[in-house]
Amino acid sequence: MQSRVTIRTLRRMARDGEAFACLTAYDATTARWLDRAGVHLLLVGDTAAETVLGQPSTIHMPLDLSITLTAAVRRGAARAYVMGDMPFMSYHLDADQAVANAGRYFTDAHADCVKLEVDGSHVGLVERMSRAGIAVCAHVGSRPQTAMLTGGYVAAGRDEASADRIVADAAALERAGAVMLLVEAVPSDVAERVVAQAGVPVIGIGAGSSPHGQILVVDDLVGLSDAQPPFAPKVAEVGRTIREAAEEWVGMVAARNHSGRRNRRNESDVDDVPSASGAR
Repeated sequence: MQSRVTIRTLRRMARDGEAFACLTAYDATTARWLDRAGVHLLLVGDTAAETVLGQPSTIHMPLDLSITLTAAVRRGAARAYVMGDMPFMSYHLDADQAVANAGRYFTDAHADCVKLEVDGSHVGLVERMSRAGIAVCAHVGSRPQTAMLTGGYVAAGRDEASADRIVADAAALERAGAVMLLVEAVPSDVAERVVAQAGVPVIGIGAGSSPHGQILVVDDLVGLSDAQPPFAPKVAEVGRTIREAAEEWVGMVAARNHSGRRNRRNESDVDDVPSASGAR
C-alpha cells in the first residue's frame, strides 16, 4: 500500500509540478473505492446537503452530520488526505465557537484539514485557527454559501476589481496560516495569478488548468447528477447502471425469481446466506 497522503505530500507535488486529484466523498464505501483508485484528496463537501439530503443548496448542511460523514470517509480512506467542509453558520458568528467547531473535525472525525469559504475579512479567524493547530484550506472566488447575495451560483473575478480582490484575499489568507487554497469558478488568468504568488498548494474547480490540484463533485464525474456543470466531465454512467440494475431487480421480483435462480417449492432463500442479515 502506498503511504498516507499528508500536507507534505501535496506540497511536494505542487513544488514538483505533479498535479494531484481531488473528489468529494460522503460515505465510507465511496471513499474506499476512490482511495483505491489513487485519488489524493477527498473533500467531504457541504454539497452533501444537495447530493445526500436532497436540499436545494449547500447552506442546509448540518454541522453534526458533516462531522459524522467526515468520520465515515476517514474510516473508508486508508491513504487519501481527508478535508472536512465547514457548513454555513458554523464559523461565522463567534470566533470561539468557530474554533471549537473546527476542532471537532480533527478530534471526532480524524480529518486532515477543514475548508472555509472566506475572503480577506476572515484573516483574523484563519490566524486564530492556525494558532490552535487547525489546518485550514481557504476557499476563495465563487463561494456557494454566499449565493443568496447574488441570486444563485455565479462565477467570480470577471472584472478587474473583483479579480484583484480575489488575488489579494488569497495572499492574505495564506499569510494568515492557510495550508492550502481552493479557487472556484474564476477566469483562468485569475487562477494563474493566485497560483503564481502562492507558496501553498492551490486546488481549482472551474478555474482553468493552472492549479496544482483539481476537484469535482463525485456525482458529476460518474453520472449521478441530473444537471451537469459545464466544467465537469462525465466519465461514467453510474446513475444509468443503478437504474438498470434496479429495473432488473423489479423484473426478478415480479417473476418470483428474486434469488436469481428458478424457485422450487419449499426452497429456502437463506440456505446459503452466511448471516441472518445477508448484508455481508
